[in-house]
Amino acid sequence: MPVFAFALAVTGVNAWQPVVLVFVVLHLLLYPASNGYNSYFDKDEGSIGGLKTPPKTSLELYWWAVAMDGLAMILGALLSWRFVVMLLMYGLVSKAYSHPSIRLKAMPIVGWLATGIFQGYFTFMMVVVGLCQVDLVALGRWEWQVPAVLSSLLLMGSYPMTQVYQHEEDAKRGDRTISLMLGRRGTFHFTGVFFFFSNMGFLAYFYLYFDWRIAVAFQVSLLPVMAYFFSWYLKVRKDPSQANYQRTMHLNLISALFLNLFFWGWYLMGQG
Repeated sequence: MPVFAFALAVTGVNAWQPVVLVFVVLHLLLYPASNGYNSYFDKDEGSIGGLKTPPKTSLELYWWAVAMDGLAMILGALLSWRFVVMLLMYGLVSKAYSHPSIRLKAMPIVGWLATGIFQGYFTFMMVVVGLCQVDLVALGRWEWQVPAVLSSLLLMGSYPMTQVYQHEEDAKRGDRTISLMLGRRGTFHFTGVFFFFSNMGFLAYFYLYFDWRIAVAFQVSLLPVMAYFFSWYLKVRKDPSQANYQRTMHLNLISALFLNLFFWGWYLMGQG
């Protein structure tokens, strides 16, 4: 949702129909379909994002995921064929993440790049196309490219943290994720470095393209996230078992909450 809200704020669209439709297609259909599809093939026994004790998956979940994907594209056609093509591309890549014939999740670098690019850069572009009917040539302009790249940098830094508590289960299944490759401390170091550079990129972007007050407000919104991250890091240095599901979900919740507050607040102020 922060990527959606970021794209919405940058476009400044004030027509509620495309905003609601893109939001519903992405957040109520496409994303849940991707999660359901991947859960069917992963068959996780340990905690996964949002579920401490995931239920056993069945073929019913698979067909619900496929049906939701189809409905997403049907509703997306109300906006444009370009938007539908992008929905299809996103869905195919997300399915390749866990499908046993490809399983990008088992490839640490490729899986990390695919997730960061498609959940960041590509999603930003998909929202712009859905909201503004921008053609593919116009998408190459800097006004879209810069924030889209920044979205990916933010996702590529945070994504390994979502895997930091799953090392044992991933290793048991043969999935060599980027977090497993980096190790628990290495995952924190990697995320910290990416977070720093993406944050500097956002700071420069807001200052140069918009206003210094927006740049400062963004930094303020990140303070709770940084405070929790460094506090958790110090705990993990003393006790590696602190890299657990509960603390990962706390970080996800805090970062999603404050990023959404910032981007939605920025958008709403622009409409006022």
